[in-house]
Amino acid sequence: METTARAHAFSGPSDLHLHSLRSDGTEPPAAVVLAAHRHGLRTIALTDHDTTAGWAEAAEATASLGMTLLPGMELSARHEWRTVHLLAYLFDPDHPRLRAEMERIREDRVGRAERIVRSIAREHDLSWDDVVAQTGAGATVGRPHIADALVARGLAVDRAEAFAGILHPSQGHFTPHYAPDPVTAVSLVVAAGGVPILAHPSPSGRERMMAPAVLRELVAQGLAGFEIEHRENTPDGKRALRALATEMDLIVTGSSDYHGLGKPNLPGENTTADDMVARIIARGSGTAPVYA
Repeated sequence: METTARAHAFSGPSDLHLHSLRSDGTEPPAAVVLAAHRHGLRTIALTDHDTTAGWAEAAEATASLGMTLLPGMELSARHEWRTVHLLAYLFDPDHPRLRAEMERIREDRVGRAERIVRSIAREHDLSWDDVVAQTGAGATVGRPHIADALVARGLAVDRAEAFAGILHPSQGHFTPHYAPDPVTAVSLVVAAGGVPILAHPSPSGRERMMAPAVLRELVAQGLAGFEIEHRENTPDGKRALRALATEMDLIVTGSSDYHGLGKPNLPGENTTADDMVARIIARGSGTAPVYA
């Protein structure tokens, strides 16, 4: 992947959270880039779950359209009962410890998906082959692929119904996958020269947020900021996060969390200010942005 170290050679609007079929999106990386361009974006980050498999294709597509790419990833973590997602930008994808953790997460995602499918298959006509058929080559398998398989089998009309129905924890098929604690996740990204931003930190308000003391500990370990402008964050949660970000001079981002047809989110529905993108670029040292 061709990169250059030219500083600040990007232009907005910027959306730093988009997914392709390399994880749980529904489009190839090049199609994600094209969708972003059509929605007026000029700087983006591809942030597939626990993988960098789409970087090269995304870089080629952004270069052809005169856009800037910040190579990224959404790294899985877990704090107590909460699933925590960490957006990581401009890290070295070959850093040994981070790479090993990514592989461990992806491998356990497969095992977890198989366990879920076995459980569902006791009640519904679903097989592991159905899930494989909905998973792109080299993709990080996850529950959205099981949802797609349920749709293909006629057991749900779309992903939303699958998650509200058969895949809902109340149905007894849920099982977690391995993920490191957030402190470890942040430390690994920083060690790889990356810039960690906490993704959609308040999806159900302050009661679902990690405690301020924990957030401060993450900042002490190198957490760079919060993704505040995201459709899942509540107004109350946003206010609390903005206050903490202002107090600690953290980076604040806004993003779409685009998944193609997998979610209603549209590219550019939330964007990140140019000065915040510039801070991410200045802080990252593991890999460089890809400029046109």
